[in-house]
Order: sequence, then structure tokens, then C-alpha cells
Amino acid sequence: MSVKKFQVFDIVIYIVLFIICCFIVLPFLYILSISFTSPEVYTAYSLDFIPKEFSLSAYKYLMNSSTFLIALKNSFVITLIGTFLALFVTFSFAYGLCKKDLPGRKIFNILVIITLLFNAGIIPNYMLIKDLNLMNNKWSVILVMISSAWDIIVVRSFLENLPVEMEEAAMVDGYNDIQIFFKIVLPLSLPCLASFLLIFGVQYWNVYFNSMLYLADPGEWTLQVLVKSMIVDSSSDAAGFAGDERFIPQETIRYASVILSVFPILLVYPFLQKYFVSGLMVGAVKG
Repeated sequence: MSVKKFQVFDIVIYIVLFIICCFIVLPFLYILSISFTSPEVYTAYSLDFIPKEFSLSAYKYLMNSSTFLIALKNSFVITLIGTFLALFVTFSFAYGLCKKDLPGRKIFNILVIITLLFNAGIIPNYMLIKDLNLMNNKWSVILVMISSAWDIIVVRSFLENLPVEMEEAAMVDGYNDIQIFFKIVLPLSLPCLASFLLIFGVQYWNVYFNSMLYLADPGEWTLQVLVKSMIVDSSSDAAGFAGDERFIPQETIRYASVILSVFPILLVYPFLQKYFVSGLMVGAVKG
């Protein structure tokens, strides 16, 4: 068995990749370190990648803040409802487009492709949400992001390559289209389903612009909007926090909020990562 010999070019590539990784990882480690640093030993503008003294003061303060908990609840509600509806709309619509005997199938496909090239823009969308009386309502964020042409095309390409014989056998057994979709198609689409579960979950959890645009009431803010207010504004008072924070540095509170905002995605991603590449690439390549 031959062993590959490293050349100068390989070494340069590894050095460049290592530097890029440092630029990505070190800021996150710095934020993590500051968020766990005790207020008594915290020093402003010090570059520490390991806490001088471990403390959960910033996290306890956030978890005892009603403002933060409300924003956290809003993000969870939008993510759970939005992800479920986005999966249902995308997969059901894509499944319908797979049927060659669907009346108007070509027209529906053309309409989907047109939205890849043209969209109404921010102002018409805002006017539509306002006319529907959805301002300061979680449904404004959920419905605006519920699906896209790219999602539908990728899922359609994946579903078109499922074995047709299984659907035909199910029809012989007396299954209707709805039963076939839920009992045959979705179980066979588990890799693609898991991939888009992660995509939609990240999309709804990290939603910022639409939340800022449609949710003006601080009581309806998502976690991302609240974190932005804490970081951009000079103090967490501007973000609507109430409580005594004289003994907790502002930087530790801000960085703790950043860690809490990314933690749910970091927690879920390892369990779905094995499905992500396989499910997404099959639909993309076959399309």
C-alpha cells in the first residue's frame, strides 16, 4: 500500500485552511470564554480564550429576565410552527408537481420557476402583510418564509426518483393519494426530509430582517432582534431588560445572549448532519 507523499503545495493548503479555521473558531471561543467569566475578574478588552474564573452569572441573569424569556419563547414558537408548515407545504406541493397527470402541471412548474427570477420586493410584501392585518403577529414571519422555488425544485427532483412501483402497489391495496403521501412517500424521503428540517429550522430560528420589519412590538420580538438590540445599543436597558445589573458587566451579558441564541442549532445539527449532505445532494444532482 503506497503512502501519499506531502508536497509543498499540500503543506501550503493545510496552512491556509488552518488559518481560516482560526479566524472562524477563535472569535467563537472568545465569546464563549467572556460569557462564562466571573464579573469579579472580568477585564474589558482582554483577549482571553479561557475564563479566568468560571461563572454562570450572565446566564442566570438572562434566564431570570422576562424580556429574554419572552423573546426566547417567540423564537421557539415561530421555529416549531414555521418548520412544520414549511415542510408540509414544500413536500406536498413538490409531490403534486411530480404527477405527470396533474392538470396544469406545466403551468405550475413555470410559475415556480418565474419566482426564481422575479419577486415583488420589500415594499409590496410589507403592504400585503399590513393589508392582511398581520403586523405584530407571528404569522407574518411564518407565512413570508414558508417556502421558496429553490426548496420546491430540489424536493421535486428528489421525489421524482422514488420507485413508482411502490406507489402502484399501494394503489392496488386501496390507498388513496393522501395515504400514499404520508405512509409511502414521506418515509422513503427521510434523508431529504431531515435535510430540509435542518434548513427550515435554521432559517426560522435565525430570522432577523422579517422580524424587525413586521414585529415592531418588543413583546413580539424574536431572540435575534433582541440580541441585536443588546449588541448595537450601549446597554441592555435599551433592549427592554429590567433588573439590577450593576455587578454584571454588559459584555458578559451580551456574549451570553449570543451563545444562547446559537446553542439550539448547535445541539440539533449533529443528529441531522448525516442526512444533510446525502438528502440535499441527491435532489440537487438529479435535478
